[in-house]
Amino acid sequence: MKSMKRVLVGISTLLVMSSALAACGGNSNSNSNSNASSPTTAPAANATEAPAKSNGEKVTINLWSFTDEIPNMTKKYIETHPDANVEFKTTVIATTDGAYQPALDQALAAGGKDAPDIYAAESAFVLKYTQGDASSYAANYADLGLDDQMVKDAGIAQYSVDIGSKDGQLKGLGYQATGGAFIYRRSLAKDVFGTDDPATIKTEIGPGWDKFFEAAAKVKAKGYGMVSGDGDIWHAIENSSDTGWLVDGKLHIDPKREEFLDLSKKLKDNGYYNDTTDWTEAWFADMSGSGAQPVFGFFGPAWLINYTMKDQVKDTSGDWAVTEPPTGFFWGGTWLLANQQVTKDDAKKQAVADFIKWVTLDTSETGLQYYWANGTMKEGEQGTKDSVASSVVMSKSNGEVPLLGGQNMFDVFVPANANASGKNLTQYDETINKLWRDQVREYTAGNKSRDKALATFKQQVKDQLNIESE
Repeated sequence: MKSMKRVLVGISTLLVMSSALAACGGNSNSNSNSNASSPTTAPAANATEAPAKSNGEKVTINLWSFTDEIPNMTKKYIETHPDANVEFKTTVIATTDGAYQPALDQALAAGGKDAPDIYAAESAFVLKYTQGDASSYAANYADLGLDDQMVKDAGIAQYSVDIGSKDGQLKGLGYQATGGAFIYRRSLAKDVFGTDDPATIKTEIGPGWDKFFEAAAKVKAKGYGMVSGDGDIWHAIENSSDTGWLVDGKLHIDPKREEFLDLSKKLKDNGYYNDTTDWTEAWFADMSGSGAQPVFGFFGPAWLINYTMKDQVKDTSGDWAVTEPPTGFFWGGTWLLANQQVTKDDAKKQAVADFIKWVTLDTSETGLQYYWANGTMKEGEQGTKDSVASSVVMSKSNGEVPLLGGQNMFDVFVPANANASGKNLTQYDETINKLWRDQVREYTAGNKSRDKALATFKQQVKDQLNIESE
């Protein structure tokens, strides 16, 4: 994802790879959910074992991730596959301070018996591993026996497949789907529009940004903010653009992304928001209705509702609903890749393929997808529900959550996932996005002219990434 849930929790199962290893944090993903096993203090090297089906030697799978989310899945896998002759050795390194990627790159390049067999990459840098500089390390799913028909049968959203593919060969899939919706306050909707019905609100706020800002004016007239900060519309703009930051090796500013300068300023000049920055206390305050002015809504995937808002909305829980956004987009996600070296060992190849299939493509009620969608990772306990990769699984799962007043969120997120595009990412997005958003805020704050903000942005990209502008 950009696995945004990571912001709320630290790492518990660690194999120390370098002094750069740090507790999990930043504007990312948390594992503070009851789908995951309870954190425990563990030895430096953590192995999860399944009973062997014979006296044969176990297959050891080296699993690398940046949170303990996927490592915790191995426990459920072994619980549901008691005959699996496999053990998992997990390495968890937070992305804090950029620690994960260099360590992963070094381990992949070094190879050998301790090299990662399965490794995770989030949306902020996944293209580096599926299509970019490090893509040569990744096995094609087809070489693992995971073919295109399995992907179709599971109803995997095309954006996720596109991101995980190079030259038509699938190299990575996620277990979540992170298509975005507009998440709004029911009580405010009734006050402004006379109804909180998602089908009606969808037509009030879109399609398109002109409709959205018409709605913002109506919302403001009632004394409310349309969104909390400009970051709330950025993800929808970023991931609905026609092109990414690079075209023919040069920095390209898609017109839809450049328009963010103007839309952000429009939010500020009209008082349509509380001028917060996402992942700050002020942003969280707007989820509970305790900010400068009540805020009508947020843009985000299911994980924003179930892992972030859930702990922040307080007395507004149940006063929320979801509807389709003005434009299709996605935000975040974590993809699983396999080292191409595993294809040289039949036993390891089969073991790796079985686990990846169970996580990403198994649509049965004993697959990870079903457990994850329904919040049933722990038997007898209702955990956190989430939008998953498989639309087939969501169609037969219960997506009703109390925060949304009992609305079945899957009714909105299945089409949201289908409407997202995965063709506008680059492997440099994490760096370029931060530079871009900083300059947009400089412009809207009145510290720079529009032209100066654009010029500074282009120069920073050149200085930091050696990428020239068009």
